[in-house]
Amino acid sequence: MFQRQNRLLIELPESPYADANAAAAVQELMGGKFGEMSTLNNYLFQSFNFRGKKKLKPFYDLVASITAEELGHVELVATTINMVLTGTTKPGDPDSAPLREGVNKRNSYFFIQNAQTALAGDSMGKPWAGDYVFSSGNLVLDLLHNFFLECGARTHKMRVYEMTDHPTARALIGFLLVRGGVHVLAYAKALEMATGVDIKKLIPIPNLSNEQFEAARKYEAMGLGNKLYTFSPHDYKDVVLIWSGQNPQTGAKLEVIQGSPEGAPMPDLAELPEEFAPGISQEEFMEIAARLKKNAGL
Repeated sequence: MFQRQNRLLIELPESPYADANAAAAVQELMGGKFGEMSTLNNYLFQSFNFRGKKKLKPFYDLVASITAEELGHVELVATTINMVLTGTTKPGDPDSAPLREGVNKRNSYFFIQNAQTALAGDSMGKPWAGDYVFSSGNLVLDLLHNFFLECGARTHKMRVYEMTDHPTARALIGFLLVRGGVHVLAYAKALEMATGVDIKKLIPIPNLSNEQFEAARKYEAMGLGNKLYTFSPHDYKDVVLIWSGQNPQTGAKLEVIQGSPEGAPMPDLAELPEEFAPGISQEEFMEIAARLKKNAGL
């Protein structure tokens, strides 16, 4: 059972300009093979299908905790795409072709299908696929897959970072680089516990240091590279049996936080009359408000 809070994991800087092509690149971090929808659904189904939860509780607690964070990552990527798209077009008479800008952008789905919002697909518009999910039922195999998945996801984040200097997109990617590094290390440590093999010696794949990424330094300075959240006030406490010791990159102490990060306010996505979204006129809104008041007994 999940509890949802109407807050973002971090505060994203307001988008200073629209860049639909940057938003298209960020889509790879949403619905690509190594995107946040893949990490979410891999861990989600592994946690659903986990056998021997009581016997192997620290490993279940780890996968379950990271699953919850990935839900927040999907939300954060979607919000970034929406913010970066905002302002691409302007309202106008339908005969003036107010959506003309969409013809010249890489991903026309933004303008035709979703009213200039995030898609459940990759940077080329290919829909996310359920066969990206790997849930074998074998603990070591699943953990090894997750380690590989996080390493691949990190590579894609670094490449998208180099594709755009849009400040909102960069802030997102800087945060994801730091938190993804936590997940790489967490699965490496879990594999070490399960097998006795020092998987940390495989790191870097690629280098987990974020020193070269300016947008990541802020989050490293906040210590976010050393914290693992349970996203539950009471459950998944045994993750501390895996997430402990020192960060092999920095020597900093690893810390389990029982619960969720404080988060930041959720941006309000503006109306787009040229997309008929949300398609509610002022008169209709007043009628809706009157019905809501009536139902509330006001």
